[in-house]
This record gives sequence, structure tokens and C-alpha cells, in this order.
Amino acid sequence: MATSEAGTLRLGTSRGRWVLLATVLGSSMALLDGTVVNVALPRIGADLGASLASLQWTLNAYLLTLAGLILLGGALGDRYGRRRVFLIGVLWFAAASAACAAAPTIHVLIAARAVQGIGGALLTPGSLAILQAVFHPDDRSAAVGLWSGLGGVSAAVGPFLGGWLVDGPGWRWIFLLNLPLAAAVIAVTSRFVPESRNESAVGRFDVPGALLAALALGAITYALTAAGEGLSPAVWLTGAAGLLLGAAFIAVERRTAEPMLPLGLFSSRLFTAVNLVTLCVYAAFSGVFFLLVVQLQIVSGFSPLVSGLALVPITVLMLTLSARAGRLGKRIGPRIPLTVGPLLCAAGVLLMLRTGPGSSYWADVLPAVTVMGSGMTLLVAPLTATVLAAVEVRHAGIASGVNNAAARAAGLLAVAALPALAGLSGDAYRVPSAVDSAFRTAMLICAGLLVAGGLTAFATVRGNVLAPVDRPVAEPDCEWACGTTPPLDPGHVHTDEGPATGSAAGPSAS
Repeated sequence: MATSEAGTLRLGTSRGRWVLLATVLGSSMALLDGTVVNVALPRIGADLGASLASLQWTLNAYLLTLAGLILLGGALGDRYGRRRVFLIGVLWFAAASAACAAAPTIHVLIAARAVQGIGGALLTPGSLAILQAVFHPDDRSAAVGLWSGLGGVSAAVGPFLGGWLVDGPGWRWIFLLNLPLAAAVIAVTSRFVPESRNESAVGRFDVPGALLAALALGAITYALTAAGEGLSPAVWLTGAAGLLLGAAFIAVERRTAEPMLPLGLFSSRLFTAVNLVTLCVYAAFSGVFFLLVVQLQIVSGFSPLVSGLALVPITVLMLTLSARAGRLGKRIGPRIPLTVGPLLCAAGVLLMLRTGPGSSYWADVLPAVTVMGSGMTLLVAPLTATVLAAVEVRHAGIASGVNNAAARAAGLLAVAALPALAGLSGDAYRVPSAVDSAFRTAMLICAGLLVAGGLTAFATVRGNVLAPVDRPVAEPDCEWACGTTPPLDPGHVHTDEGPATGSAAGPSAS
């Protein structure tokens, strides 16, 4: 397969559309599983006799391996080829999905979900890095906007699709659905997607860093989840161990020649700020989508299908407007979208406080999800594009990995912590009054996180880093595919202070 299109492929061409389709479908597999499982949780709990903590681990086992290994997945793609690692991830994900569908007990399901997260860690960063590597610079923002919007649609479609499957053939089909989707991704990717890699990536992989990251997240997640049953000595010890492992991870990354997380990336104030925004908003999103479907089913009496349908406005808004939001961010700069978007989402979350016993979809649910969907539409595409604009294009894989890890880790910790903070534990998720009280507390926390994200963006993001940069385009990204010459200006990166040179992208830039 020819690789000469790397860095020059245009979005409006037939092949460009096929490449976009492959990456959207691939990332959609991981995004769907991040949301489709939520709506099935009450039915899974009843079928397998699971406690609330087990249901949390059904989500968090997946998020744990995904967040802990996604940086390694991005580095593997940069080294061995993004298309190759992306395809391996799709195959892995499909095999683990089949295991989830066949799980006879909740413990087997949790284990299979952890294996599934490994596949997600391989395919997720590669899907976005492929776009950044193969498309012409003038088309990258639009491609990322479409990828973000359509990927966001997949996440929003998940609750509806999950509800339909749970009410119909059963919850196991939410995992079987991945098998034909994976087959389509493999066929399109093998035929149309050019290979790309970072030829300057040399040395050993940071396996100790990956293990420390996963262990730290696992220990902290366990402590937060177990805290719902009481602050026992084991909870304190596990939490302290997680913090110590996190400190050890940072120390290892500082000393490793080829770190999984190049800390020099954070010398860009913009990159640091946008990842802080990501932590805030994705923690809130995960908390909302985890608890809202439980509230609608247990308290408001909606069926799984109707609970999924309740989120359709978010799907429609992101499908129709995300690409325009990407172009808007390119034209006016990311500061306003990254500020207004989270604040709109916070307003939508506060409107969700109106849902409760006997709630009406039209009067109580629809206004809330419409406002929240408008904020997500304004936010998601410019957020992703800004992360990538803050570093050199050849570090798209690791930048995507860092941002994805931030989003997944935020969701992981939110799902673990919110029930404990809101006072929900054990089998209380089956009691309407307990769920209703916990939901209201949790929504206030999520709204606060969204406001914090918007204010962080307003205070830290400066300039229009998404504006096109005048530079030669014949050769700049040749190294992605052909391994010959590096970009013409390898030190040129966008930061919030404007174009910079040197090592702003971190120690792996050399």
C-alpha cells in the first residue's frame, strides 16, 4: 500500500473520507463501550447478583487498563506504526468483547472488561494520531472536528443502543455488537489507511512507568470505591499506597531516557492547561452518564430503552454541529469555546436536578440534556484540536495518549468516588429514595467540576493556536511514512505564547 499520502491527504477526497471512517469507527468501539454499558448496569446487577461496588468495577476495570496503558499504546503506535497498532487493538478489543458477552459471573465479566481496556489502549490514541499524521495541515482541524463530533455521537448513541438491546435480546448483546463493527474497521483500515510512524522514536519502552501508572490508578480506584462501605484501615492504606505509587511514577518518568510520559510536554503552558480542563470536564461527564441512567430507571421509572432515548438530543446536536464547532475554534481561537462550553454543560447538569419520581421527559429531562449537549458540542472538537496544536505534529501519538489518559483517568476516579461522596453504597442502588438523594448531591459536584474547567480555560488559554500556519507542505511530515527527512522546522510548535522553538514538546523531540 502506498504511503506517499501521509501529510498530504485531503479530507474532500474519496480516500480521505475512507480514512476518516476507519478512525471514527475504530474509536467508536471504545467510546460505545464507555457509555453503552452504563444503561445496562441495573439489569446486569439483577442478572448476576452484583453489588454497587461490583457494578462500579464493571466500568472501572475497563477504564483502569485503558487509562493506565493508553500512553504506552500511543508510544507503540509512534514506534511500530500507527495503522499496525490500531489494527491489533481492534482485534484485541473484539476478542475481549466476545469474552464479556459469554461471562457467567460478575467476576468473569470484570476480568474480561479489564482485558477489553487493553485493546482500547492500543486503538484509541492511534485513531486520532492517524488523522494528524496523514491529512494535509489545512484539513487537520476539520478532520479532528469530524472525528470528535462523530465519536461524541457514538458515546451519546450508546445509552439508546444499550437500552434497546437490554430491553430486547439482552445485555450480552451490547458486547456482541462490537464483532461486526471490528470486522468493518479492519477491512477499511487495511485497504485505505496509509502507515505512519515517528522514525526518531528509539530506545526501550517505559514498561516500569506503565506498570506504576496502572498500579497507582488501581490502588486509588480501589480505595475510592471501597470508601463507600466505610473508611477502614485498608481503605486508608490502599489510598496511601496509590499516592506513593503515583509519586514513584513521576520520579521514574523524570529519570527514564525514553519515558512513557515525557514531562517536557508540560513545559507548554497551553498543553498543561488544556489537560487540566480535560480532567475537570470528563470527570463530570462520566459522573453524569453513570448516575443519570440509574436515576431515570430506578427513580423516574423509565425503561432502559426510554432512558437511552432521553439522551438523543445530545446525539443530534453533536452530529450536526461538532464540525462547525471545530471550524469556529479555528477561526476565533479555543478560549471562548473552552470557557463557554463547560459553563453551558454545568447549566444543563443543574437542570437535571429537576428529574425525580414521576418526572416528565419533555418538561424535566429534555431541557437539561439539550443544554448539556449544546455545551458538549461547543467544547469537544476545539478541546481535542488544541491539545494537538500545543505540540509538534510528530508527537501527535503521545499527545493524544496523554489527553486520552487524562480523560479516562478522570472518568475512572469519578465513577469510583462519586457514589461514596454522595452516600450511595451496597445494594442501595436498588432503593429509589437513596438513589434520588445521591443523584442530587452528585450532580452538584459535577456542575462544580464543569465550572472549574471553564474558568481554568478562561484564565489560561491565550491566542489562536488553531489558526493555519504558513509552512511548506510537500515534505514536512514525510518522516511519518517514509522515514527519510524530518519536518522542515522540527522545533516549531504552538504554545500559548505563540510559535516557539526548541524542546517545548519534551525530551522525546530529539
